[in-house]
Amino acid sequence: MTGSDMDRLDGLQFSRRQVKSGQPLFHAGDKFHSIYAVRSGTFKSSLMLKDGREQVSGFHMAGELMGLDGLAHGAHASTAIALEDAEICSIPYAPLAELAVGSADMQMILGKLMSREIVREHGLMMLLGSMSAEERLAAFLLNISQRMKARGYSPTEFHLRMSRAEIGSYLGLKLETVSRAFSAFQAQGLLQVDKRHIRIVDLEGLVRAFEARVH
Repeated sequence: MTGSDMDRLDGLQFSRRQVKSGQPLFHAGDKFHSIYAVRSGTFKSSLMLKDGREQVSGFHMAGELMGLDGLAHGAHASTAIALEDAEICSIPYAPLAELAVGSADMQMILGKLMSREIVREHGLMMLLGSMSAEERLAAFLLNISQRMKARGYSPTEFHLRMSRAEIGSYLGLKLETVSRAFSAFQAQGLLQVDKRHIRIVDLEGLVRAFEARVH
């Protein structure tokens, strides 16, 4: 970006906000006015089904954007809940869009950011329809691994902030099925699991478990 564009961007009012574990950042149906950059912590986005069940639609980590679901209709389609104590940066969308009107560089940056988040959220789900439970879990763990690596953390050892029930909701699996898949990976020597702490022992083997159906 040019110096003048950077000056205009610096002039926007960004606010930080602490969100306690279990608390909502926004609810489905809330008016859309900002997008949110996760500075620390982890969030889940979810939809409430007609029968009262929760459908988890995504997980958001530090360095990622949330709230893009509100762009289409002016209201958020999902609810975002903190899975641990977190901090976000609130970015008012109207002045950001206004700034982009006069800056081709800013338009490109916004487009790439939004495209990246949309692709990340929906890309994995598009692969799940014909996968077995173990293939779905392998894909999920590899996705987390890649995102951890991109943030400078270990891609083979991390702590899952979401419960197995939430993973199951996201992957379209029952809790018992998720637990069996974790146990199967341990038995195969691919993972070491201590509650929510995961150590990938054989990353290549986990990739093969995922790629078995993809290719």
